[in-house]
Amino acid sequence: MRKILTGVTVIALLLGASPAAATARPDTPAKDGLSWLAGHLGRQTLPERDGWAAEGTGTTGGSTAAPDRTRVVHSRAELVAALGGDNASNATDATPKLIYVDGAIDGFEGPEGTALSCADLADPAYRLDAYLAAYDPAVWGRVSPSGPLEEARVRSVTNQTRQTQINVGPNTTIVGLRGARLTGLTLMIDRASNVIVRNLTLVDARDCFPAWSPTDGEAGNWNSQYDQISVRRSENVWVDHNTFTDGDIPDSAQPVYFGRPYQVHDGSLDVTHTASLVTASWNRFTGRDKLLLIGSSNTVGPDVGRLKVTLHHNLFDGVLQRLPRVRFGQVDIYNNHYRLGGDGFQYALGVGVQSAIYAQNNFFTLDAPVDPAGLLYDWGGTALTERGSWVRQSGSPARPVDLLAAYNATHDPDLAADAGWTPTLRRDPVLPAPLVPLLVGPLAGADRLPI
Repeated sequence: MRKILTGVTVIALLLGASPAAATARPDTPAKDGLSWLAGHLGRQTLPERDGWAAEGTGTTGGSTAAPDRTRVVHSRAELVAALGGDNASNATDATPKLIYVDGAIDGFEGPEGTALSCADLADPAYRLDAYLAAYDPAVWGRVSPSGPLEEARVRSVTNQTRQTQINVGPNTTIVGLRGARLTGLTLMIDRASNVIVRNLTLVDARDCFPAWSPTDGEAGNWNSQYDQISVRRSENVWVDHNTFTDGDIPDSAQPVYFGRPYQVHDGSLDVTHTASLVTASWNRFTGRDKLLLIGSSNTVGPDVGRLKVTLHHNLFDGVLQRLPRVRFGQVDIYNNHYRLGGDGFQYALGVGVQSAIYAQNNFFTLDAPVDPAGLLYDWGGTALTERGSWVRQSGSPARPVDLLAAYNATHDPDLAADAGWTPTLRRDPVLPAPLVPLLVGPLAGADRLPI
């Protein structure tokens, strides 16, 4: 077999560019003490044909940012300033912006750099112990909470949103320098097209004030609000070489209230509310519950014809569900590596209402209890295209598995085998599935780029 990678090709894969681009000279020298590679990476645009985000005008982010809008940031306040200066209005700042994150930025960083807690953001009328006593289903019943305590919880959520939701405007690139971390915050990309987010470790976007939803499922559920990255009503977004984790505060470690886990985390990367043309590549998702929700409602309406997303060369490691869960969108899922298992695992690909998933040449490393037939879940969909999947289970040799056939053999009704479309926006040939772990493991996630 010919060598798959040369040194130049490895650099090209890491940079998200063609091999020729990896050896090209920079147009301008690096500034602000940045290395040449950092300067080159920050100005990089999504390569042509690299997934849905290459559609139309493509995705250039803040590659044309002027020197005064090219910043290195070290704190929440500096990040907000670099995005435009006012978190409430930054979402509408369309001036090209190139932002390098240096070190750790905490969404719970208050004025003068002081650390805030959930108690600092709580409305004076909100207390969790009082909330639990008031809305215990044994007392309140299976009715949605209402009244002063629920109103106080909602006001507390408003306080937290102002603090930990960082609004990103159009024509923006945010790239992490080595070791960059965003903790306890959400990057909100709403009505803000042409955005690039690369080389960041995103940790613990916790919700201090989860909502009790007594009619969610058979026994009710706690639902949290904040994603690590949320893409809404936007187009041409590239999310590349990031790591998504809850760190040492996983939902599995949370207490149980009303017989249900007190879940304080929502999604890693959600694409909702008519967003479209998103490419997520070479990311690492580790130790999380909910990951990728594409489409937020079963309601047939504005989402139809939208929610077009490409997922390629991502690592899903020890995660539980929504890998992704899809409604309506044409979603291309190829050359991803799934390492799945554990008591809490639920499913990988969620086939939702009018979804059109095209899954090709993905590799699944499974613990013994995980049945390949359970990697798919029917959330009201009718079809998907699935081909070239390989499975390695409990250390046994890898083998090709027809996941759709396995699902249909054990579930009714069957899912049809044709999602009704064929992807055309792929930069490189699709790799054979057995090669995927060899590339994705070493190269996916933050701090793999040469920066």
